[in-house]
Amino acid sequence: MSTLFRARVVDAPTGPLGAARLRADDDVALLVRDGVIVARGPWSQVAGSPEAGGADVVDVRDGLMLPGFVDTHVHLPQVRVIGGLGRPLLDWLEHRALPEEARMADRGYAEEVAGELLTGLASAGTTTALVFGAHFADAVDALFAAAEPTGLRIAAGLVTGDRLLRPELHTDAETAFRQGLDLAGRWHGRGRLRYAVTPRFSLAAGEELLASSAALLDAVEGSVFTTHINENPREVATVAELFPGTRDYLDTYDRHGLVRRTSVFAHDVHPTDRELARLAETGAAVAHCPTSNAALGSGLFPLRRHVEAGVRVALGSDVGGGTGFCLMKEGLQAYFAQQLLGEAGLPLQPADLLHLATRAGAEALGLDDVGHLGVGMQMDAVLVRPTAGSTLDVALRHAESADDAVAKVFVLGTPADIASVWVGGAAPGTPTDTRPLP
Repeated sequence: MSTLFRARVVDAPTGPLGAARLRADDDVALLVRDGVIVARGPWSQVAGSPEAGGADVVDVRDGLMLPGFVDTHVHLPQVRVIGGLGRPLLDWLEHRALPEEARMADRGYAEEVAGELLTGLASAGTTTALVFGAHFADAVDALFAAAEPTGLRIAAGLVTGDRLLRPELHTDAETAFRQGLDLAGRWHGRGRLRYAVTPRFSLAAGEELLASSAALLDAVEGSVFTTHINENPREVATVAELFPGTRDYLDTYDRHGLVRRTSVFAHDVHPTDRELARLAETGAAVAHCPTSNAALGSGLFPLRRHVEAGVRVALGSDVGGGTGFCLMKEGLQAYFAQQLLGEAGLPLQPADLLHLATRAGAEALGLDDVGHLGVGMQMDAVLVRPTAGSTLDVALRHAESADDAVAKVFVLGTPADIASVWVGGAAPGTPTDTRPLP
């Protein structure tokens, strides 16, 4: 089964951040077979080639096609608490996020929220996401069951903690390992699903729980690791008190072998130079969540320090602490943060924003065939086609270049401007509330 897309395509396959470059074609043909792009080139050449014979033609030149967005940090239980302004991180957790986390003990409630999350992601053009699951195995099972029929690329896992949370959210190392292994056995590698080992953060996870996280990561081949780090000064100081003798926040994970190329650490607003050097050495990635950092007053992300140290950085929406699922908004806020840092910031161009929202996220998750629209890549794409006469429509019709068009998309774009989404060459399906498998 082959499909021949005719489109205006812009992607940003390569970095580094601060020096990314756009690849743009006004009338390009993408020949897709079994969800993979097998040919890309001028329409006049590819459309007439023997390999394109018999392919269904989809002409979407009335919009701008971009790669599907990749979100490297998004919380399942926080969809309904978006907008909790006016609180710093730890207060926000206590009064907004953790009460909602506790409600996920109800399977029916978790199913509803999972559907809302997946619909929100797809509607915002996010085709791949690393999801912080829930503290209850049944809720994570519900997420995977809802995600499978959508076709979205979802990595998720059981969130674990054994202290300083609400009592009903606590677990122990043995239970966490057993439940995580059971979930991974049911869902990891099934369709486009993947398991993510997910201790909440060192603040809530003691030594035994972190050790069990490492054991689970080793036991589930191809899984990823994700958690939080250095988000808020009060959090950082408390972690230092809880782990006497460690060199820094990152060391609380590193001493258990959790800092790897398959690790994604969310936020990292307040890193030490040693932490940055160690992240670069191991190849671990950081999920930059700019709207959350701003809303919770966590600080301005030191992107220049990360990039100059050689640390891989991608984007995360964070959801509850941020402002929704839209990575166009996150990219714009990332730009603002670097502008506000002045000489300490890293000036970002439109190509950097698109790279952050697409290929950088795929690289952070170890996905070699996702994140741009070249030959051999999965056909994960979004079509930006604003309503006729809208401000974005007017701006795009007067764009002076591809760079200018991408800038306008990030400045003005919203999920309402996403006209179509493809994952593996097909539109995402509808989330379900499928019950656990026997």
